[in-house]
Amino acid sequence: MPPEDDYTATPFVPDHGGLTALRKAAANCRGCPLHRDATQTVFGQGSADARVMLIGEQPGDQEDRQGRPFVGPAGKLLDRALAEAGIDPAEAYVTNAVKHFKFTRSEPGKRRIHKAPAVRETKACGPWLAAELALVEPELIVVLGATAGKALLGSSFRVTRVRGTVLEEEIHGRPERLVPTVHPSAVLRADDREAAYRGLVADLGTAARALG
Repeated sequence: MPPEDDYTATPFVPDHGGLTALRKAAANCRGCPLHRDATQTVFGQGSADARVMLIGEQPGDQEDRQGRPFVGPAGKLLDRALAEAGIDPAEAYVTNAVKHFKFTRSEPGKRRIHKAPAVRETKACGPWLAAELALVEPELIVVLGATAGKALLGSSFRVTRVRGTVLEEEIHGRPERLVPTVHPSAVLRADDREAAYRGLVADLGTAARALG
């Protein structure tokens, strides 16, 4: 097993089995140092037959504690926006580019504050995302935010340039259709939250129409 300083999850990803096998293996991932401080791995959730896969950045505080993606405030907002746009949240597969919560504390014992993952941490988790895509084979990927976009489309990705459009790209060796938009947590941080929310719903509406 290579040292985790090599930053790759490849040795931990099983070469056979379904999503249950992947999730079980991911619980023991030591592909980068993020596992040391996180409570647990937060793997993707949803049906292997899902038509749409939503990919965010990384788990947040609540996700890290509960072990499930998008269960915190941003996840609740996303569910509401999906439903309003015409996509049933229960029929989507949701996951993150990075499977462990990266955070900092202002003081010992204080609230854990989200910290963006480094490029090599995102790349280390790439084999998990590739395995999820290969098993689910979604008709469409909704890219939530800049970190997820860069993980899939490279460092030149800018969500503001392409949000709400349907892209066709090769991702991990597979032709994929993608609709980028902002991460729901950005809506929660926005000065004009209502306008930001309407923009998210509009982008998800594009995704709903692309799914037919």
